[in-house]
Amino acid sequence: MTRRLEEFEPRNDGEVKIYVCGPTVYDHSHIGHARTWIAFDMIVRYLRYKGFKVRYLVNITDVDDKIIRRANEIGEDPVRLAEKFEQAFHEDIRALGLLEADSYPRVTEHIPDIVDTIRVLISKGFAYEVEGDVYFDVTRIPDYGKLSNQSLEDLQAGARVEVDEKKRNPADFALWKRAKAGEPSWPSPWGTGRPGWHIECSVMSSKYLGNQIDIHGGGRDLIFPHHENEIAQSEAYSGRKPFVKYWMHTGFLTINGEKMSKSLGNFITVRDLLKTVDPEVLKLLFLTTHDRSPIDYTEKALLQSARELRRVY
Repeated sequence: MTRRLEEFEPRNDGEVKIYVCGPTVYDHSHIGHARTWIAFDMIVRYLRYKGFKVRYLVNITDVDDKIIRRANEIGEDPVRLAEKFEQAFHEDIRALGLLEADSYPRVTEHIPDIVDTIRVLISKGFAYEVEGDVYFDVTRIPDYGKLSNQSLEDLQAGARVEVDEKKRNPADFALWKRAKAGEPSWPSPWGTGRPGWHIECSVMSSKYLGNQIDIHGGGRDLIFPHHENEIAQSEAYSGRKPFVKYWMHTGFLTINGEKMSKSLGNFITVRDLLKTVDPEVLKLLFLTTHDRSPIDYTEKALLQSARELRRVY
């Protein structure tokens, strides 16, 4: 957030609390996801090697718009779809030879905690309910945009947010979504519904690691709006205690200079790649580029990594 190099000093001497945004389990994980897991696997290993006691959490988003949309497309129950791809995620982690996190909390196991947190945010005046939906009022946060280095005026002008006439402000975001037919839902003081995307991480990180954590990370694409909104919620809830001491984000990954997408035919899942490539080759390729920097995945780079690995051994 400070945009400068800082000496690492955890809040509690000798203990490091790390929270990394994990998968939304609606499809197999791709190598862009793997880059983030590999980076944080190395960070956790290094900190433990240096003598720190590390508490490492990775969440599982098992209810979300993407899961519901995919389940509808293929005619499958959203709950079963999420369970299937969560299992696939753990299989990929093991296949890559990565450390298991200390915990993988699921959104669906924390609905009461989420409801309680939203209730507090409403009582403090940071959130409001409209027809069964609950929104966070970003105008109540004077420094909203400090992580992504944007002002609220810039965000309003850019309109990079979902337009909803029920919102007081275009940049306000959903904490609770009113139930729609056929979607997973839970009871709440505002009617049946489900959590918004951002609130889950604030609730689960605070439940297991406390209101202030040392390192929070994920892919660079999560800086805005996800991590920006986490800061707003968490600091509003805790009485403006600084939520995270150090933010870390992995850089974007391209395939032969192009963005990875199914439409371009260059979408590479972890499990497909590992049918022909040693996981240590992939790890070495990623770890020879700074975790913050972009990286271009090519066949040439992969072959070079394989040669380097043989040389090291």
